[in-house]
Amino acid sequence: MADLPVITVLRPSDDSVPLAVPPGLERLDGRAEIRFTDAEGLPEAVRGADALFLWDFFSEAVQKAWPNADRLTWIHVAAAGVDKLIFDELAASEVVVTNAQGTFDRPIAEWVLAAVLAEAKDFAAGFRYKAQKAWNHRETRRVQGTTAIVVGTGAIGRETARLLRAVGIQVRGAGRTAREDDPDFGVVVPSAELADHVGEADILVNAAPLTPQTHGLISRRVLNAMKPGAHFVNIGRGQSVDEPALADALREGPLGFASLDVFDVEPLPQDSPLWETDNILISPHMSGDVVGWKPTLAEQFLSNAEKWLAGEPLSNVVDKEKGYVPRPQ
Repeated sequence: MADLPVITVLRPSDDSVPLAVPPGLERLDGRAEIRFTDAEGLPEAVRGADALFLWDFFSEAVQKAWPNADRLTWIHVAAAGVDKLIFDELAASEVVVTNAQGTFDRPIAEWVLAAVLAEAKDFAAGFRYKAQKAWNHRETRRVQGTTAIVVGTGAIGRETARLLRAVGIQVRGAGRTAREDDPDFGVVVPSAELADHVGEADILVNAAPLTPQTHGLISRRVLNAMKPGAHFVNIGRGQSVDEPALADALREGPLGFASLDVFDVEPLPQDSPLWETDNILISPHMSGDVVGWKPTLAEQFLSNAEKWLAGEPLSNVVDKEKGYVPRPQ
């Protein structure tokens, strides 16, 4: 009997984490050898492995272990973003990288819609007044007829655009390439010219992956160019935003509110000025983490593993130079 292909699974080192081991791997019994390891043991566990499953999806341990990856052909990361994984040697190699595109699209889009509605309808004040037993009547704002720009025209940005449009918000996109006939955004403006367009938007949503082009994209110049009272929503990556400039824009204007699920440093440091800023929602990177998300991620890997073992094309293949799964043409 020929040796079985080896799949190394990088799992969290903390056994108390719910589902610290991906469920369902017994489906591969008799067809692959499964090795479990944590980040500390990865350099040894990747030696002789044919595939690597990053269940600990925010780990940056692969680069350190890379010199021992002597047989690796495929890496699957259980996350939509691959910025924690890709490094120069991996990008230049023949190793195929796949990700979890599709799992988080709708949940994250729902979170964005909920954040937009909650801010417009002043839910935060409602909770504060309830705690005070205060009957404080006030008027709220309509979202229908407002304008949003969604930065990032990938799967998450597109699902977000569709949900915002469903409640009557006029949506445009911002991406690498300008176009006027996009099926989900209609008009897409160049991200490099974002500061020239954000003044027209009541809502700015960052749904872009972290790449060299998007690092620091939401700059002080962009934030200062926004419409007075505008709402900024970030479900992309914290490193896309100049956080000190964001704090200033929330305190001094023009921003009216920010709903943030991602930050430059996570967890958000206790001394961050964002904690002391009133007109902000802080969410601990959980916008896509709906009930059942981990079994869904495991099933996505298993489906790709079945294809890999059968020699079939894999789903969600990442363009390692661009840092995301290209949209089918």
